[in-house]
Amino acid sequence: MSPRTAAALRDQEGEPTLREHLLATAERLVAERGAAGITVRDIARQAGVAAGVLYNHFADKEELLAHALYAHVLSVEREAEEVPVAGTGTVEENLRAYLRRGIAVHTAVLPAFDGLFARPKVLERFADLPNPMAGGRGLHNALADYLRAEQRLGRVEAGARPEAVATMLVGTCHELVFPPLPAVRPAVGARRSAEVPAGLVDDIVATVLDGIRPR
Repeated sequence: MSPRTAAALRDQEGEPTLREHLLATAERLVAERGAAGITVRDIARQAGVAAGVLYNHFADKEELLAHALYAHVLSVEREAEEVPVAGTGTVEENLRAYLRRGIAVHTAVLPAFDGLFARPKVLERFADLPNPMAGGRGLHNALADYLRAEQRLGRVEAGARPEAVATMLVGTCHELVFPPLPAVRPAVGARRSAEVPAGLVDDIVATVLDGIRPR
């Protein structure tokens, strides 16, 4: 280990490996500035190492950025409110909580991905990693699993379609948070906020629970 590398790890709690140090640095930059505008030199400068050191631990910049994005999504989800457990509260309250949580997480992580459509290799590397949401299951599968558990408890109609309900609710998160195409690129460092119309979460959950067919 070179003196400069050793200095980069000095005073780091828990003595992280150099790879962990580089990844943590990249994750911080991604959270602050988004992934699209970050260079190898930026990461190396913030990590306190020579730029070439990154290639000793990652195949290329795209791999490092993909892992940094992944770590960022994990961090955001860990800070989100807890996922409701089947059999607790009411199904209506729990679906509202799932929807609010999904909107919040999508809103928080979207800025980090801004501009990456022009750099598809990063997105390809990210897609090759396990789903970072809900312990690897993804929000859609986690929500469908929750509804199936409620069905087994008799709190959701046996004939209900959990996959369809999950698609509706996750689709709402995308509709509210993802910018329309063609999107106008925001200023560097800008953070998009989801404009959730008053009562929308309640209305969507009520529609899911009650259906739209006339009685």
